[in-house]
Amino acid sequence: MTSEMTSEASEASEASVTVTAKATVARRSAPTARGHRPRWNKVPEVTVYFWVIKVLCTTVGETAADLLNEKAGLGLTGVSLLMSALLAVVLVVQFRTAAYRAGVYWTAVALISVVGTLVSDNLTDNMGVPLTVSTTVFAVVLAIVFVAWHRSERTLSIHSVDTPRRESFYWLAVLFTFALGTAAGDLVAERLALGYWVSAALFAVAIAAAAAARFALGANAVWSFWIAYVLTRPFGASTGDYLSQPTGDGGLGLGTVVTSVLFLAVVLGLVVFLAVTRKDVTGPEPIARTE
Repeated sequence: MTSEMTSEASEASEASVTVTAKATVARRSAPTARGHRPRWNKVPEVTVYFWVIKVLCTTVGETAADLLNEKAGLGLTGVSLLMSALLAVVLVVQFRTAAYRAGVYWTAVALISVVGTLVSDNLTDNMGVPLTVSTTVFAVVLAIVFVAWHRSERTLSIHSVDTPRRESFYWLAVLFTFALGTAAGDLVAERLALGYWVSAALFAVAIAAAAAARFALGANAVWSFWIAYVLTRPFGASTGDYLSQPTGDGGLGLGTVVTSVLFLAVVLGLVVFLAVTRKDVTGPEPIARTE
């Protein structure tokens, strides 16, 4: 009798633990009593896929802007208006999604890379603003965005882009990183006249230095990320120029059409892969219940 009672008590205890565990999981995934749901991060996990697609989108931004400007006959102003309108539409869709969606997110990045390039090109080509001035202005504006973001949200981490305000700061920062990277890359290419592949190698070394500072020296993760994010823009642009520009100008002569289609195909393949496997999706941030 005593052994039976002990067995029953043990089973009851195990059942209680199981019920408690299930209830905990349910609380984390279900709405709270006030109707709130866990907030999902709107930005992908930073993996090797993230950096590969980001660099490829950067390259596409450079070659596609040149393609539309030179081959489509729209002119710099026409291309700028068209791409800005497309970007606005995609960003509306992005803001309305409840969580990160690979297709929507990377479409926005690809378009913002083109728009960022065009912003810098318009200042240089249409308005005659020196690259030293535009580079400085973009750096100052980006710093202002970061300061406002941090003062408002107390963080610059992309692991907590889970509210409309944080997402607004995030996309503003992304836009000006592309504009700054374009201007800085053109400034380096113009002043140092290193050529496309040497410029790409130079920026690759700078990116590697930022990664080494993070992983070997323990540098701040957030600032290391944003420094690398800015540097991948001129790295991708130099790579795109090297592939697309004529051999007489130091390139491989593939042309903007071939280069753009090639890189877009790779980006599309990787985005479809991530959309299916969800390897870069981060979990939700539970909202604490308030009484």
